[in-house]
Formats: sequence, C-alpha cells, structure tokens
Amino acid sequence: MKAPEDLRSHRWFGGGDLRNFSHRTRARQLGYEPEEHLGKPVIGILNTWSDINPCHQHLRERAEQVKRGVWQAGGFPLEFPVATLSETYQKPTPMLYRNLLAMETEELLRSYPVDGAVLMGGCDKTTPALLMGAASAGLPSIFVPAGPMLRGNWRGEVLGSGTDMWKYWDERRAGTIGDRELAELERGLARSPGHCMTMGTASTMTSAAEVLGLTLPGAASIPAVDSAHHRMAAASGARIVDLVWEDLTITKLLDERAYADAITTVLALGGSTNAVIHLIAMAGRSGISLSLKDFDAIARRVPVLANIRPGGDWLMEDFYYAGGLPGLLSRLTDLLHLDRITVTGRPLADSLAEARVHNDDVIRPRDNPVASEGGVAVLHGNLAPGGAVIKHIAADPALLTHTGPAVVFDNYADLKKRIDDPALGITADSVLVLRGSGPLGGPGMPEYGMLPIPAHLLEQGVRDMVRISDARMSGTSYGACVLHVAPESHVGGPLALVRDGDLITLDVPSRTLQLQVDDAELERRLASWAAPAPRFERGYGALYAEHITQADQGCDFDFLARAGANPEPDAG
Repeated sequence: MKAPEDLRSHRWFGGGDLRNFSHRTRARQLGYEPEEHLGKPVIGILNTWSDINPCHQHLRERAEQVKRGVWQAGGFPLEFPVATLSETYQKPTPMLYRNLLAMETEELLRSYPVDGAVLMGGCDKTTPALLMGAASAGLPSIFVPAGPMLRGNWRGEVLGSGTDMWKYWDERRAGTIGDRELAELERGLARSPGHCMTMGTASTMTSAAEVLGLTLPGAASIPAVDSAHHRMAAASGARIVDLVWEDLTITKLLDERAYADAITTVLALGGSTNAVIHLIAMAGRSGISLSLKDFDAIARRVPVLANIRPGGDWLMEDFYYAGGLPGLLSRLTDLLHLDRITVTGRPLADSLAEARVHNDDVIRPRDNPVASEGGVAVLHGNLAPGGAVIKHIAADPALLTHTGPAVVFDNYADLKKRIDDPALGITADSVLVLRGSGPLGGPGMPEYGMLPIPAHLLEQGVRDMVRISDARMSGTSYGACVLHVAPESHVGGPLALVRDGDLITLDVPSRTLQLQVDDAELERRLASWAAPAPRFERGYGALYAEHITQADQGCDFDFLARAGANPEPDAG
C-alpha cells in the first residue's frame, strides 16, 4: 500500500520548495483548501462529453456521479474535457483522430498532478483511444462505459440503430417504403442517450474493456439511462481511489492473457470487425504483439453465443436483462484465463462466480450457438497479402464461397456517382470493389465498406453481394463485405491493380481472397501504377500521413507504437 508521500501528486503539492508553494497557491485560487487535496489521491476524470456527441450526452451528469464516488472514498477528483470523437458527425471519420485522443490522454495523465484516471467513453473510437493512451501512461485507471441506448421502435417493430438504418434505407431505394415511413423511422431509431444498442463497435469495445479487466463487472452492458448506470459510475469513482493506494496500475492488468481473453470475448459476441484493428493497437501500447493470425486461431475454437444484431436477433438492452457480459463469460470459462487480476483487485473468476444467464436465446448455451466459430474470419491471398477480415455471421451464407467479375470504384465519390448506373452491367454475381479508402487513402479508413447495392438489384430483391475494400465498416453493418484489405491501394497494394472484369474468388471456409490474374500481369500493372499525390500539406493530417501504420498493424502511429519509455516530468 502506498503512503501519502508516495503519491505522484505529492511531487506537485506536498513539498516545501517554491513550485510546491505555487501549486498550493493556485489550488486555493481554484477554491480548494489544502486539506481537500493534500495527501489524497488526485483522480483525473477524462470525459469525452460534448454537445455534438449524442452517444455521450449523459456523461456530463455521470462525471458528477464519478466525483461523488471519488470524494466518498477519500480522493480528490479533477475533470478534464478531452476530444469527443462522434461517429455520427465527425468527418471524414473519427478513426482519423483516434490516435490524437490517445496522445491527448497519455500526455494529460503524464503532465498533470494525477495519481489515477477514470476514463469516460463509449462511442466507437473513444474506448480504444482512451485505453491506448492510458496504457502508455501506465497509471491506475478504470473505464466507465457510456452504455447502450434504449431499443428503437417503429410501428411496434423493435429497431436497432445503424443496422435498421442501413436496412430501411435500402428498402427506400428499392421503393418498398416511402417518405412517410422514412420520416417515422427517423424519429424512432435513436430514442435516448447512449451508443448504438446493436453489437456494433461501441458495445464490442466496451465489452472488450470489461473483459480486459478495466471496468467493474457488468459495466459494459448497462443501458445508458438505467439507474444502475448512475450507481456504476459512482462505484467506479470510489474504486479508482483504492486502485491508487494499492498501486494496481493498468500496466499490471494488461498482459497477454488479458488480450487473448478480449479476442475470445469479441468473437463470442459476434462483435465488430473494427475490434481487430483496435485490439492490435491497444496491445501494442502494452508491449504485446497481436496479429491477424491470433484472431483467426482463436476464432476457430470460439463459438458465437450472443444472439445480437446485426448477426443475431436481439439488442443490448435484452443482453443486459439476460445476464450481460458476465452471463456470457460464464459460458466461456474453459476458454478464459480466470486467475488474472482485474480492477476489482481479485481474479476474473470472482467476478463470474454469481453470473447467471436468464434467457438462453439471447445468450446461447454452448450446445446451441449462433455459430460454431467466432464471428470474424481472417482472409489471405494475392489480393490481401497482409490480410483482410469479414464478419461472416452477418453475411448471406450463399456468398461465403463465391467467384465473380470485379466492378471497380476508385474512391467513395466515384462509388456514389456511378453505383446506380445501368451501363456498368452489375449483376448479383458481380464483386464490387472500392479502393482509395484505407488508412492513407480514405483518409482515416472511413466506414465505407458496406458498399451500396445498385438500385436496380434492390428492386429485384437482391439484399447482399460480395463487396471488397480497404475501408472499414460500421459494426452495425452487415453483408458479405471483405474489409481492411492490406496493404491498401493507396500504397500500391494489389487492390490498386484490380480492373473491371477481373475474376475474384472469396472462399471464407478456406480463408482465402484471390484475384484470378497471373503474377506476370500483376507485375506489369504495378509497373505502370503511380502513387497518388499527398493529400495533406500541413497540420495534423500531414503528421498522420507520415506515421500511420496499415490496418493489419493496428493503424497506430509508428512513434507511439514502438517500445521505449518517456521520463516522468519534473514537478519542480
């Protein structure tokens, strides 16, 4: 156990030199008496709330509940507003800024008199960004997930944000619903604070944070507006104070076993393909090497048990009532490392001791899974030498082994302009290819990967096609969409060489993605390929372009992902 003089904040406030005097003076300027903070753990609350992030609109209130817990446990809370990455509004994609928030998190924790951190996020990129930065900073840390919103509703039908948006937008394009129905759907899809209530990237990553051991048990599943969410926030504030005294840092929690369990959980949830990129990046910040091979190896032995959209039938509110993440983990105990310690200070096994499942259709038993293998498959082949991924449980099974002629779009603007052009001759057997949408080409690898199906095919009843890109797609999306093709076309990856009419073979059972063009022809095409001009001439975009890694490496900045320590600042 730490003594008060061992606290990191003591270097700022507790000594007898000029700087300590200055810091205490400024604390009084803030309205704090010395006895309010001296000798107490100073807790930094990093809050991603903003007026333009609907997923986090309740986090201003939750921060007050976190503070209540910190005060009650004898700590001293300080709230820090940090970058809000809103999947809904930020363009071209918040993925462009994930590493910026990670940098901000690390440097705030490093440069201020903070002994421990409460990390408040949920919308897709905020969770990995906060955890990446905290892992690099290495302080005691606990994550407070924003929680899923309530179920949507339209004419008595339960709706899932994202998933049903894509579904009914296609129905509008197909002419099966009109403007009136669309206006009603617009009012019914998102009804409360909280992130998407499907198993999209938000719920996938907050669940990953929980199984990593960085939240209180059950925290990730609690609906945002449930009173249990208020209590969880306060309890998290109280627990971080104890974590500081116990010196239980995030570094001590995030080991190889934790990341293996996170992969297992993501796959059993039928989680978002985005988790592959984020977990690789997060593990890199912990000094642990993860690769696509790790995901594929674990996927072959982990069943999908969470029957949640887009790969299943239910929503996160149902998942919570069915037992939440502890309930699901209780059915995977033979696949988890139960002896590792979490933020509770006790083994993971203790967190699952009283876990129960209350609905066997929402959280399936092992002998009746949603799918016998994990929900994400990793593909390799001459079209994706660095790998690609597909969420095959959310695709038409008939398309998981498919060969068809390519129809190529050079970028998203080209796709939007030409996708409905009958002159392209697109049929249900065609393979739609989008390039220029990777980490550099996007820029930021936007969620363009669920390419729209041409309107004339929608009118014929076609609802899925094979689609291939170096982009990502929303975790709420669905379809036979091959994503994260690496290396991306922007750097001369094979996707840059595909031409209209080339045959492409997708074979998910054999985990292959093959362009049916011989090597000599591909070499000739590469010789005539010219690299695109740089997109950014200055600013953060230029920094991003100079240092971003490819999808199979986690899309982190190379200078942040590499090994090495930063010195603690001199508080004098």
